[in-house]
Amino acid sequence: MYPPPHHQSHDIEKMISVIEHFPLGMLVTAKDGKPFITHIPFIYDAATKKLIAHLDRSNPQMETLKDGAEVTVVFKGPDTYISPSIYTTPQLPTWNYIIVHITGKLALINDNEAAKQTIINMTEFLEGNQPHFVLKKDDARMARLIDYIQAFEIEITNWEGKFKLSQDKIPQDFENAKEELIKKSRKDISRFINFTYN
Repeated sequence: MYPPPHHQSHDIEKMISVIEHFPLGMLVTAKDGKPFITHIPFIYDAATKKLIAHLDRSNPQMETLKDGAEVTVVFKGPDTYISPSIYTTPQLPTWNYIIVHITGKLALINDNEAAKQTIINMTEFLEGNQPHFVLKKDDARMARLIDYIQAFEIEITNWEGKFKLSQDKIPQDFENAKEELIKKSRKDISRFINFTYN
């Protein structure tokens, strides 16, 4: 990731916040020069400081998931086109975004009970503070599927954040770009979603 210094973030707490607000990550691995990419949710375990996830065992990317393998996970936060019209000074068009790249060492979780617990923990996190569903360890559906799922954790060896937010502009233009990102992040996408479901 190309990071000019004023767009780099070394603030791990901010990067954890990106993971927590946008947990659908891109798991990137490679074998014999062939890249593999899968989009799956991750949780960050604050106690162990590791990423936790699971993959369908029939996914071709499984052949790259070995203990000790180096992997990358990309988390994409909000992004938007920034029109020069929002600035108080003459500028060119640009695109602002928040991205986090995590690199780390993979470890497979092969114990079924431990794997079940990772799924329970993820469900609990994704359901939020007012859960509408609670996954129980003795849920028969999970018992039937657990052999088809590979849980794993990633020991983080490198954090890389790129928060391109018009930091190089004057304070008012920086604030205007922030408001534009907030506004565009709230835009109504119902027509697009209805279109993709048809």
